[in-house]
Amino acid sequence: MSQPWLPLFILATSLLVAPLIFVLPERAWRARAVVNLSAAVLKLVLVALLVWGFYQGRDYSFGFTVVDGAAFFLQVDALGLMFAGLSALLWLATTVYAIGYLEDSPNRKRFFGFFSLCIASTVGIALAGNLFTFLLFYELLTLATYPLVVHRGHDKALQAGTIYLRYTLSGGLVLLLGVVALHALVGDIAFGQRERLADLGPEAHPMLTVLFLVLLLGLGVKAALVPLHGWLPRAMVAPAPVSALLHAVAVVKAGAFGIVRLVYDVYGISLVHELGLLMLLSVIATVTILYGSVKALSQQELKPRLAYSTVSQVSYIVLGISLFGPFGTIAGLVHLMHQGLMKVTLFYCAGNYAEELGIHRIDELDGAGRRMPMTSLAFTVGALGMIGLPPVAGFITKWYLGMGAVQAGMSWVIVVLMASSLLNAAYFLPILHRLWFRHGPAHGHGNWPEERNLGRFETSAWLLLPTAATTLFSILVGLLAGMTFSPLDLATFVATEEYLP
Repeated sequence: MSQPWLPLFILATSLLVAPLIFVLPERAWRARAVVNLSAAVLKLVLVALLVWGFYQGRDYSFGFTVVDGAAFFLQVDALGLMFAGLSALLWLATTVYAIGYLEDSPNRKRFFGFFSLCIASTVGIALAGNLFTFLLFYELLTLATYPLVVHRGHDKALQAGTIYLRYTLSGGLVLLLGVVALHALVGDIAFGQRERLADLGPEAHPMLTVLFLVLLLGLGVKAALVPLHGWLPRAMVAPAPVSALLHAVAVVKAGAFGIVRLVYDVYGISLVHELGLLMLLSVIATVTILYGSVKALSQQELKPRLAYSTVSQVSYIVLGISLFGPFGTIAGLVHLMHQGLMKVTLFYCAGNYAEELGIHRIDELDGAGRRMPMTSLAFTVGALGMIGLPPVAGFITKWYLGMGAVQAGMSWVIVVLMASSLLNAAYFLPILHRLWFRHGPAHGHGNWPEERNLGRFETSAWLLLPTAATTLFSILVGLLAGMTFSPLDLATFVATEEYLP
């Protein structure tokens, strides 16, 4: 049974809400909060219905011809469901967080309008059924996130926004060239039609190799692959909700998701292996993982350290798919979700420290665990998960990456994982030591850089509840990884039923 309306409704919950938010008066913060939260809850419910219908065997596809040979096409598959589900869940959490974080700040109408367009673009990327549709939403994401990066409006924010546009628009242009060239070669390719390229035969392999590299270059900008990552640390001047969105589900994850689509749904893993490109992917991922971790060590401010951690952590996805076998593929796919949950938690915590205590530097965190115990506990869980310690979600990723390396006969990857985990520990454990084992300023107004609101528990509930929720999810998806519909279960289904020969 075909039900094309459901993917359209899911897009509409954020795409059509944005104009409504733009027309609401700036002072109508209660109405805007109700609209934002209602749309976010509705999207999550609709995505849950989509998951249920998909597993009942229902077909969700919608398309129409835009120009001759190119169609706007939405189609639901298991991988798209994973990404759409993560987007819907974290949109709700980040909406709650942003309402509290931006309380009494200017230009909230503009922020939440583009915030809705951003999540609409991300869900569109998840539900895109072909390269043409993917490209449309991928570029809309660039335009929707720029106002969020420059939201504060000061010189540093505007400079970061300029750099962001230079990188992402250049990457988008390269991606466009690759899509057009591939279209000229074989026409419009729906995701999953891997045989279209494989059937061209060995004589087309040189051209296919060049086109793969062009597409990888275009996607690698948003995925923050070295040396295309320079925009990401600079974008940390954005408010904490934007940083959380950029790192956990929107821009960076969209690039990684695009690489997964390229390898598995456009070329097919067998053809990529035949072209000899998997080793290139593994080398790029390894360099990015180690470089990001080393750079994180030298950062003295909290958000830039987390940014370089993202550069490193997202490339676990690329490393996983470069391991030609079930375990590596599962590791790469499941990390799409695991990294999002853990990283959004860490950025929520960074925002809580900045909002409540005025803390931006790591050396200002001494004793903050006593002043903000719940936030610090959440940060501890996220950090230990990034290191790869059980029972947090990150352990599952690294376990499967290790097994994938053994399965693929690439034992050197084990050394990379060990080095990466040691580097993760080297830049996260000193923060945890400062939080819990060092003495901070004596309690009293003015002893922290900008301490305020001493009369309430720790911080606003708007900030604390999303942080607690994503922390709990980060633990549960690790503890309950073997259960049906867990991220690991979904990743296993995608890998074994759809992607691997």
